[in-house]
Amino acid sequence: MSRPGRRWRRGVPGEDVPPTPVGEALAEIGAELGLSDPSAIRALTTRWSEVVGDAIAQHARVHSLRGTVLTVAVDAGAWATQLRYLEHDVLQRITAIVGDGVVTEMRVVVDAHNGRDAPQ
Repeated sequence: MSRPGRRWRRGVPGEDVPPTPVGEALAEIGAELGLSDPSAIRALTTRWSEVVGDAIAQHARVHSLRGTVLTVAVDAGAWATQLRYLEHDVLQRITAIVGDGVVTEMRVVVDAHNGRDAPQ
């Protein structure tokens, strides 16, 4: 039994139904889970220094994109304050990269490790 919203269908015996490309299947599953297009995250992480500048990029990273809300993790509260102050400009730069309506809000969280290994 298929779930509503899915495009799964049983093939008719003898019918040759082409397979769904993996990228398309993952994007569809992600959409069902409330995740955004993986290409948007990839574009943002690849061009993050361009979006926030080199200094901030050393202390902040793209954490997730759920719906249209981008979550950014920073390594200290001062960087969170800086990003919140620059939010309007950052959102404009993001829109220029990923398109209108893909990211409409930015959430900043402090993560002391910020995806890096803890000091030994």
